Amino acid sequence: MTRPLLLLCFLIAISAFAVSKSHTVGLGTVRRVPYSVQGDPAGANADEKELRVRPLLVDGKLKEWTTGEVHDVTDRTFAVRRALRLNDALPGDKSGQWIWQRGPWLLVDRSTGHITAVRLPDYDPAVSRVSWFRDYAAYCGLSASGRQLYAVVAQVAARKPVLAKKLGPWDPSSHSAGACGPPVWQREPLRITFQPDGQAAVSFNLMGASAVLVEDDDADTQDKP
Repeated sequence: MTRPLLLLCFLIAISAFAVSKSHTVGLGTVRRVPYSVQGDPAGANADEKELRVRPLLVDGKLKEWTTGEVHDVTDRTFAVRRALRLNDALPGDKSGQWIWQRGPWLLVDRSTGHITAVRLPDYDPAVSRVSWFRDYAAYCGLSASGRQLYAVVAQVAARKPVLAKKLGPWDPSSHSAGACGPPVWQREPLRITFQPDGQAAVSFNLMGASAVLVEDDDADTQDKP
């Protein structure tokens, strides 16, 4: 075998090794950090004094800070919420003043170490409490004006939400405990139930890329989707 051919075979082997090289992805030790409504008006509860954060490590290197529970979307990918450390110093301050805030959701690939932000339409940290099932994320969302509350189900790989139905008007001054409780999933039939604050629960059956309102026979008539 000639030298050029040997060199070519060596380069091909190196390339194949680089492509197939696996990465080590994991979450580090929990750390408690100061946290309050003053630092995160949209994300913190009134009585919260600290936030539990964990580092997201890829090959032993810190990539992001995270908070909350992890949801396994597949045996290869998982979703976790990002924790942001922001500089709260004013222009005249001599040094940085760092605060923690709850951030968006991330999708992490255990094999490649690739991290991407999960797009959740109408997501708002003040009202949205995500409930995961498979690759679906269900939550109460807010319209762009911040005045209308929506029932939303987003799918990780989809560009448009599977469900986006108006629940009613939103007045933050009258909802000190949040917009609604965590949505509740049912497997068969695939159903999601929302419980808006001060309103009756409303359920939707998910069929493919659409949603159908579920109405009890003895319930009052509700707005059709």
